[in-house]
Amino acid sequence: MSNIHPTAIVADGAVLDETVTVGPYAVIGPQVTIGPGTTVGAHCVIEGRTTIGSDNRIFQFASLGAAPQDKKYAGEPTRLVIGDRNTIREFCTFNLGTAQDRGVTTVGDDNWIMAYVHIAHDCVVGNQTILANNATLAGHVHVADQAIIGGLTGVHQFVKIGAHVMAGFASHISQDVPPFMMVDGNPLAVRGLNIEGLRRRGFSPARVSAIKQMHRLLYRQGLTLEAARACIADLPAVHPEAAADIALVQAFLDSSTRGIAR
Repeated sequence: MSNIHPTAIVADGAVLDETVTVGPYAVIGPQVTIGPGTTVGAHCVIEGRTTIGSDNRIFQFASLGAAPQDKKYAGEPTRLVIGDRNTIREFCTFNLGTAQDRGVTTVGDDNWIMAYVHIAHDCVVGNQTILANNATLAGHVHVADQAIIGGLTGVHQFVKIGAHVMAGFASHISQDVPPFMMVDGNPLAVRGLNIEGLRRRGFSPARVSAIKQMHRLLYRQGLTLEAARACIADLPAVHPEAAADIALVQAFLDSSTRGIAR
């Protein structure tokens, strides 16, 4: 294949679409599958049971599919799955899953992942997220669609970050962050709503109004979490146009295991 540099090492067994481009000195292991249109930069190492979709751009020096940084890992046949149209910048590290969880680390589609980002074992990253430089996801973290994680932010094991969340620079996230919230700091604090992000994504004024009401119930009216949830359950009758947004927050609160940032 003329688009594989002669200094690259592609192991027997690797499955690369004929349109894949591999740069100088890259190393691709025998259990790797890479879809059409993906570009692998110089000096990348892609190993393990790793599947990468189409039209991804992987910059130089990335390490994808290495064994998880988990002392319990004993070579089980776990996986890394990366979707389509992702940008993965320099020195990123994405690890395989572990047998103690779902056995697969997953990155969705259309994500913008900047330099030095670490995605640990069993993480689930959705679609259209932004992970800024040096953002670090510990094991078992879930990041929902269109969330933004600021540079130098650390996310604790098992934390869930909801859709449309924005986490500021150098935040310490050790509790779950509900959808639509804007957080930062150490200790972490909820600063408000990601209103500008919602407007850019086409949320109507009526939907934004309902999301503001959920924010007030959770964070501004001194209610217990149980009381706030009871009030949120009544909102679809008042804001029918935001029923899906309200259901998204309710499902997140139901799934929270670490407690939400408050």
